[in-house]
Amino acid sequence: ARDHDSMALPSITSSREAVTSSKHEKMGASNSQYSMPDQPARFAKAKADQNQRFLDITSVYDPSYLSGLRVGLTGANRGIGLSLAKELTAQGAKVVAIVRKSSPELDALKPEEVITGIEATSDEACKGLAGKVKGGKLDVLINNAGYFYEPVEMIGDSSLNFSEELKMIDICALGPLRVTSNLFQNGLLVEGCKVAMITSQGGSISWRTTQNPNGGDYGHHMSKAAANMMGVLVAQEFRQHKIPVTILHPGFNKTDMTKKYEKIWEIEGAVDASVGSKRVLHEVGKIDMERTGKFFNCEDGLEIPW
Repeated sequence: ARDHDSMALPSITSSREAVTSSKHEKMGASNSQYSMPDQPARFAKAKADQNQRFLDITSVYDPSYLSGLRVGLTGANRGIGLSLAKELTAQGAKVVAIVRKSSPELDALKPEEVITGIEATSDEACKGLAGKVKGGKLDVLINNAGYFYEPVEMIGDSSLNFSEELKMIDICALGPLRVTSNLFQNGLLVEGCKVAMITSQGGSISWRTTQNPNGGDYGHHMSKAAANMMGVLVAQEFRQHKIPVTILHPGFNKTDMTKKYEKIWEIEGAVDASVGSKRVLHEVGKIDMERTGKFFNCEDGLEIPW
């Protein structure tokens, strides 16, 4: 499967969005709890406020916690997953790459373990995952793998693709559930470890009126909303085991998958995947039982409403 997407459909500035953003601020954004739904406005505000957390993640990012940790990472062979693997390796983490197949770029990093043959849609393949892990329990699991069907689906032009919609839901929501459950059931996720579910702001239902004022892109957004629900339910079940689970939107990253939006990269604050990986790992470092079950935007560190 392709690495997950790191954005919703491009935002379209309109008076309707402005009204929605204003309502959103009244519901909590003004007290800095929630991120802004309007992507161009969010980026513009960060620049106007000289928000270093947003504009320069290195001003707050301390990767020292990663040294020596065993980090399971799905989708590590390309895109933001590969960038995460590079950053983890650079910081001394022991990467346990969990992929369908490896890549020359991943192999060049010489991960602690590269576990291949893990197809996110296969019950059997995921059931065999724990048996392939040779180095013992994980300190961190980052569920990053996903899939994005690129055409924009609309009812009006008969472009809906139901099989692709089911594929997205299977990979993006059931995939990380298959992986997480197998690792937990086999004693590789225990008290004290952390789980990060990389989903997307595209899974926020309340943000659809701003980011999708004309609807569309059904499978993508349904799959991310399902992934968010999965993440919250896992967080609830794992509370008793003292395993925190946080849902993360990685931000708008410049990857092959988002290249079709290249013309708005600069307007909407897209960053190189190397920067995006630092944003994600900054938030991973903050995962604890106080933050379990919550949904955070790695761009600004604020919550995203469901």
